[in-house]
Amino acid sequence: MPPAAETVLDEVDGEEGAGGPAHPTGSVRRRLRSPAVAGPLSAALLTAVLLCLATRLSRSYPFGPVTRNIVDLGQQYLPFHAYWRSFLLGETHGDAFLNWNSGFGSGFLGDVGTYLSSPFDLLVVLFPADRVELALYVVTAAKITAAGAAMALLLLRMRPGPWPVAAVLGSAYALCGWTFDFGATVPMWLDGLVAFPLLCLVGEWARTGRRPVLGPLVVALAWTANFYTAYMATIGAAVVLLVRLLTAEESASARQRLAGALRAARGVVIGIGLAAPLVVVVFLGTRAADPTPETTFAPAAWADVLARFLPATASLSSPALFIGTPALALALTLPFNRAVAPRVRAGWSAAVVLVTLSLQWEPTHLLWHAGASPNGGPYRQTFVLCGLLITAAWLSTARGVPRPTALLAGGALLGILAWAARGSIDLDRWTYPAFGVAAALAIAAALVALLADHRNTARVRPDSGTARVPAVSRTARLLPVLAVVLLVAAQAGEAVVTGKRIEEQQREKVAWSPRVGPWHTAVADEVARADAWPRHRTDPGEVPGGNDALIVGGQGADYYSSLTAEVTSRTLASLGFGYYAKGRHPVTLDNPVTDALFSIGTRIRSQPTEPVRQDVLPRASVSAVTTPVPPLVTVRPAKRPATPPGDSAFAVQERLLGAEVYELPAVSRDGRTVTARCPAGSQVWFWAPEYRGGATLAGEPGVDFEGKPPAVRAPMRALGTAPASGDVRIGLSPEGKVRLPRQPVGCLVRAELDSAVRRLTATGAIEVRATGHTVTAELPPGSTGTAVLAAPRISGWRCAAGGADLRPARAYEGLVAVPLDGRATTVRCSFRPPGLTLGSAVALAALLALVATGVLSRRGGGIPRLRSDRRADRRSDRRADLRAGR
Repeated sequence: MPPAAETVLDEVDGEEGAGGPAHPTGSVRRRLRSPAVAGPLSAALLTAVLLCLATRLSRSYPFGPVTRNIVDLGQQYLPFHAYWRSFLLGETHGDAFLNWNSGFGSGFLGDVGTYLSSPFDLLVVLFPADRVELALYVVTAAKITAAGAAMALLLLRMRPGPWPVAAVLGSAYALCGWTFDFGATVPMWLDGLVAFPLLCLVGEWARTGRRPVLGPLVVALAWTANFYTAYMATIGAAVVLLVRLLTAEESASARQRLAGALRAARGVVIGIGLAAPLVVVVFLGTRAADPTPETTFAPAAWADVLARFLPATASLSSPALFIGTPALALALTLPFNRAVAPRVRAGWSAAVVLVTLSLQWEPTHLLWHAGASPNGGPYRQTFVLCGLLITAAWLSTARGVPRPTALLAGGALLGILAWAARGSIDLDRWTYPAFGVAAALAIAAALVALLADHRNTARVRPDSGTARVPAVSRTARLLPVLAVVLLVAAQAGEAVVTGKRIEEQQREKVAWSPRVGPWHTAVADEVARADAWPRHRTDPGEVPGGNDALIVGGQGADYYSSLTAEVTSRTLASLGFGYYAKGRHPVTLDNPVTDALFSIGTRIRSQPTEPVRQDVLPRASVSAVTTPVPPLVTVRPAKRPATPPGDSAFAVQERLLGAEVYELPAVSRDGRTVTARCPAGSQVWFWAPEYRGGATLAGEPGVDFEGKPPAVRAPMRALGTAPASGDVRIGLSPEGKVRLPRQPVGCLVRAELDSAVRRLTATGAIEVRATGHTVTAELPPGSTGTAVLAAPRISGWRCAAGGADLRPARAYEGLVAVPLDGRATTVRCSFRPPGLTLGSAVALAALLALVATGVLSRRGGGIPRLRSDRRADRRSDRRADLRAGR
């Protein structure tokens, strides 16, 4: 936008600090009209409107009937936010350390640091329990809106300019392709989108020696909100700071530049230290988590990379680089814009090119992702490059629309990019039409802005050594406004189309979960009525979406987290439980033996009453069944009973139970038929974790298995009752190669199980009390052997018998165990997240360093500062204007 636009806007809005009576209302009005406030507010408003419009056009909730819950949004983030709301309102059995609802007892503080520690997530308490989807959408929209405002604020701080353009570019950053393709469905990553401009602002403060206390606090907030993307944002902010140190102040000495870098490093170290209680817990939790298969990075084809600059493209295997055709065109003019100082053009152009190349080179790819190539999308850091492009666009246009030569050169580069991307598989049918319309509107905006600039220049005529500036005409006032309107139309229309198409493509191509509806409500009601914790567990069973207990309550195996402990995953898998997500999402198992092992006294069962669809709320008939089970804490004899050896899930269940309850028959297979012989009336169980297809016991309904190694492991399933003859014939209908274990069939004799349950109940705890992260059990006098808590022995459990000191718990077939000597009549176990003590010590040291920094800064000590950036920028702008002939 030309200088005339800024002049007109100043005349319309009134100049800050102008004369007139001092009045609070007038002061507020002037402050709201100042660029530093008007720009971010306008960016936030524009971003929010466009995001909601894109959601409405895609018919997605909350502006339509179709679910938004694709993949992890439905299986992780929605359930975690539902549980977070209950936790904040004091409605859960666990506390900040331990979550009793999931995985039969899982650490919670690490999940807080991974998914829920953003300040925006506190908004969930403002919504009722049956509106958690709306709450999550509001949280998502708030983060995206804040990112737009933060970027607009950063741009105006880096270089003064017309706030309407800063607002449009801020919105372009917030609604970039990365946001629609990744951030909107992985809300925790959006904190990195907000953090990047804020951390760049911290770099600006450090460079000029300002706000030495606030800077580290902003770093701490970013790393606390989501340390994973904050790490990437910190690298990006370091790149921005380096370029600024090398280009922003021509007269600064090397000592002053080094001082700015050291101040920034100090602020980052202190800030990360303040966030250490969560960061260390998450780091150690990640090390103990179930490992995912190693991934080898394969760079995307360059045609696909270039295509992702264009609108309406979506893919996990290429970087989402869309920022809007107008913003991209402005960024591409920077290398050719002679109105910008050569060192600035060179520095920022080099930064953009090098960061783009770093996305495609494995060593730098690993650097961006903290040394480990992620499973899933390999371009999670793309939002940083989008931010750099937006910054380049601003630097090229902050002091006026680029000259025709720069516009033509940038437009030519944009045309070459669009042509080179024509063969990409990522292109959508909407891509080139949206690109063409946006380009036409952008060209019109540039022409109108150039005309306004020309008229503004023509108004100034030298007359005897003086210049007379006539009154601004109506046309001169309207042209800059029209240029802004065209720019907004181009940028906004393309962003809305992109958001709409990406949501639609995601629903077509990836897994999804239905919205929370009557099915979930009915299960939650049954769980609330049956809940008897800690006397026994209540398992909510299968509810569409996964992570069921976090939404509907209860205490089950279902749990999906990046921090799912390897101990939990492997223990449950060995017992016949299934999982998704390569082991990090164990699911419920409706089996009476495991119900006895984990003290599941009440089990909720659901039967859908209609097909589950994307645009309809799910419904089901729900029932609850209560059976006698041993208490949460049982006592096992010192000498373990003899049970059949083997690694089948049936044998592992029997070893943990301490009794033989299955008949394990010899099995033969002839093509697609499996035969065995079971006791008449026994329950036939089929264990085939890697099998995908149907299995049918003669005379019984068929059962589906979904094994797909290594991502999905199918749970064991009951096929029916053995006939009087004892001859068992199981027909298979596989969807591919049949993979069966050595012992796929187990015949459960219910009388033997009932006897084992009565024995464990008689020798188990008389009373069990659970408060937050602590369990205390009263045992029968003279108990010897091992007390077993029905929870996976994850790192952090400490136990003791009687009045002894707490020590790290032992394991009994993967569960928490405490040795008994016959004298103790109580057992107590407490969970403390690993790394919490170390993280707290680091945070205390960082806090002391922050206080020392504040004291020294007040005394005027420290390292030399740079001169005022704005004065230096104005001088640089005047020299650049003279070079450009303005």
